[in-house]
Amino acid sequence: MKFLLIPLILLVSACTTVPVTAKFPQAPGALVQEPCPNLQKLTDEAKLSDVAKTITVNYSEYYMCAVKLEAWQRWYSEQKTIYESVK
Repeated sequence: MKFLLIPLILLVSACTTVPVTAKFPQAPGALVQEPCPNLQKLTDEAKLSDVAKTITVNYSEYYMCAVKLEAWQRWYSEQKTIYESVK
């Protein structure tokens, strides 16, 4: 019994663990590279009120897209920093 126990202890103690390092996933290209919606264009016969309305809509569309993209990039950066600091 003693002779079986010694090789078993040596066998178990000789096992080593291999450290596994997981990397934070890359940002998906489709989300980040998704284009903003097309801006409205004026017709040749546009009135001044149409110009003002179109400018307002285009500015709001542009800034809404910019805010969403910046928020997503900030979130991704923060999550990556948190993930890497936990290691």
